[in-house]
Amino acid sequence: MRLETVKSSECLEALMLSPSVRSTVSGGLFSPRIHSFEPHPMIGEAWEHLRRSIVYFRGNPVGTIAANDSVEEVLNYNQVFVRDFVPSALAFLMNGESDIVKNFLLKALRLQAWEKRIDNFTLGQGAMPASFKVLHDPVRRTDTMVADFGESAIGRVAPVDSGFWWIILLRAYTRSTGDHSLADMPDCQRGIKLILTLCLAEGFDTFPTLLCADGCCMVDRRMGIYGYPIEIQALFFMALRCAKTMLKQEAPGNKELLERIDKRLNALSYHMRNYFWLDHHQLNSIYRYKTEEYSHTAVNKFNVIPESIPDWVFDFMPMRGGYFIGNVSPARMDFRWFLLGNCVAILSSMATSEQAEAIMDLIEERWEDLVGEMPLKISYPAIEGHEWRIVTGFDPKNTRWSYHNGGSWPVLLWLLTAACVKTGRPQMARRAIEQAEQRLSLDGWPEYYDGKLGRYIGKQARKLQTWSIAGYLVAKMLLEDPTHLGMVSLDEDRNMKTLMTRSASWTV
Repeated sequence: MRLETVKSSECLEALMLSPSVRSTVSGGLFSPRIHSFEPHPMIGEAWEHLRRSIVYFRGNPVGTIAANDSVEEVLNYNQVFVRDFVPSALAFLMNGESDIVKNFLLKALRLQAWEKRIDNFTLGQGAMPASFKVLHDPVRRTDTMVADFGESAIGRVAPVDSGFWWIILLRAYTRSTGDHSLADMPDCQRGIKLILTLCLAEGFDTFPTLLCADGCCMVDRRMGIYGYPIEIQALFFMALRCAKTMLKQEAPGNKELLERIDKRLNALSYHMRNYFWLDHHQLNSIYRYKTEEYSHTAVNKFNVIPESIPDWVFDFMPMRGGYFIGNVSPARMDFRWFLLGNCVAILSSMATSEQAEAIMDLIEERWEDLVGEMPLKISYPAIEGHEWRIVTGFDPKNTRWSYHNGGSWPVLLWLLTAACVKTGRPQMARRAIEQAEQRLSLDGWPEYYDGKLGRYIGKQARKLQTWSIAGYLVAKMLLEDPTHLGMVSLDEDRNMKTLMTRSASWTV
């Protein structure tokens, strides 16, 4: 673990305690632009809390801490997490405040260059940190930055998603500000290429998807997502498309890299749209699969045993609607619903326009299950009983309908809203936001909710969770000004091969 020490600003504490004041930092102005739309009473409160979460390094804002809960034990909630900062960054960009986002992107890039060791093993050059924290020494007037690449995380798992979120956020910054100079910097170009080098490396895998360990993304504890989790595949797809728009074609070696990106995108889109997609017709086909097929003519390509289909799927699947299931690997299909992966599939256009509509149909048809009283379910359904004991290893945090095991996460509002705006269904987003507004502020902006309907504040949920606050703000601003969608959405690439061998819900 490396440390970086510099002089801190004398007025740092005063700035952090006065988030509502336009603050002069290191001779510059970090001043918020007042949002133009008619505010809900919660909006002003949310902005105040968001500003109180800002972390400063050398007097400059570089991110937001995970939570500002002064009651619960701090643990690592006083750190700036790469994935957690994304909704905060989008809120600031939508409000015309880009400096904090630029500082974050550059700081994370600098941390990428550090040597990353866990015990006696060195991680790949392209790995981005899961998080970092800034230690202020008021006596020596120094700031010390400490990064975590997974060596301190529960389970010691490196964050596969951090690099993807960094690339996605870099594009969002570029689209929002019109400033291409940051992405064009040699260091940023190198950072993108290092991340892609990790992901595009040749190996023994026969699939274009990325093989991952459990706990490598937002679902950061043992939850049976090892293999090819939908969240990582969708983020990988989106990061590849974002990188393609930012890499300089004329730079040495980039022509070959861009060709590799195109080939991977074509293979990945085909694989995901065919083998991860599930609708009523495809479910019926899997139910009738023959097994032990040999040769390239096999229909049941992964030798999935029909008896392994869980009973709940048959009741859950409507006649109209569909979704990308949680995981597909040899002899295994994880039929669970994961909202983040499906929403990113829509935003990245990994899902065809028809599949995107089918996903939204499913959410609408199964609103009580997937949205409930407090949006939104991170996964569905919860695993319990013997399966829970085997899959989670008796994890006391991931009991049924809690945390990542079917818990409800307000931060996901921004992803649902973006998907709703893109598919022309703003009324769905408005309904979810209005449900959240009934309790979110009154409950103290919790990290997550428990229960089948999301009725109870999570048993270990932190209050004043920053991304719950930022996710709400981003959702509100996306509804008010849909042009913001361009920051986090990509149109379908018509040049991408879209061969479909599976029936889809829109033909029913």
